[in-house]
Amino acid sequence: MSAATKVSTTSSGASDMAHIVLTFDDNKLASALYGQFDENLARIEQKLGVDIRSKGNQITVKGSPSLAEQARRTLDHLYTLLQKGGELSPSEVDGAVRMAVAADDQPSLPTLEGKSRLAVAQISTRKRTIHARSLNQDAYMRALERSELVFGVGPAGTGKTFLAVAHAAMLLERGMVERIVLSRPAVEAGERLGFLPGDMREKVDPYLRPLYDALYDMMPGDKVERAITAGVIEIAPLAFMRGRTLANAAIILDEAQNTTPMQMKMFLTRLGENARMIVTGDPTQIDLPPNTTSGLVEALRVLDGVNGVVKVRFNEGDVVRHPLVAEIVRAYDRAGGTPSGRPGPAL
Repeated sequence: MSAATKVSTTSSGASDMAHIVLTFDDNKLASALYGQFDENLARIEQKLGVDIRSKGNQITVKGSPSLAEQARRTLDHLYTLLQKGGELSPSEVDGAVRMAVAADDQPSLPTLEGKSRLAVAQISTRKRTIHARSLNQDAYMRALERSELVFGVGPAGTGKTFLAVAHAAMLLERGMVERIVLSRPAVEAGERLGFLPGDMREKVDPYLRPLYDALYDMMPGDKVERAITAGVIEIAPLAFMRGRTLANAAIILDEAQNTTPMQMKMFLTRLGENARMIVTGDPTQIDLPPNTTSGLVEALRVLDGVNGVVKVRFNEGDVVRHPLVAEIVRAYDRAGGTPSGRPGPAL
């Protein structure tokens, strides 16, 4: 049974307007769905161009048939998330709207269940469950489930790194891998860490902070610390990966656009038995010296068509940070890069 029951749908041929009434069986969850001062409903109205009115545990949606149905799917999906113990944020609401629209745009993809409910990919650990908030995020999360080597490529804020770490945390928690290996080019084209104070972990930590943040989001902090101390979560500077074979591991290379072709080939050939490898990066933000080929760009070209390699490309429509981030990405795309016209530093 749908979390929100559609009581009636009417359509006027003259005005081509649909009228959908939804009733929710839990008043407390309905209130959480609406948001403070109905802010969530207002957000859906603004995104879809429909009229939404609430009265008690009942919502009335008016608009064109297609948009009203998208609003119904959005509300139904968000109510289901609340039933499962989730909390609604503005980005969660935006993601539900994005997926409801995508279900119409791409009917052949697995975004609809029974042609009425959204079937959104998710990643779950004991601490948290996250759901896909865009069509490309959905494709990425499904690719991570079934493929041993996945490239997530696109602009900042699309969730490519966060989802990679979340998936790795889930695999570790479920015993599907024995460890997580995190790697990232430390600075520009090389790993020149000697001038930084502290031991190797302290030298590399600033560059891996986004990966740590995602780990702490998906796992209790004390478990993360114990896993790092025990070597179950390993910090491996890219330069130190040479000669290793990584088996029974989830291996993540972040900011891969700043690898050289030789570094990238070396990294990819570390893949061992029962291992999953995830490579993320943004080819528009390369910090390598001028006239130096990016290992990520070359790998995407060389591995095109290779069985077992999945490439998911994100765009500004997948940005799940502050809405202004998507506008910033679009503005720079229109300008052809940074104000100087060259790729800028990684975010």
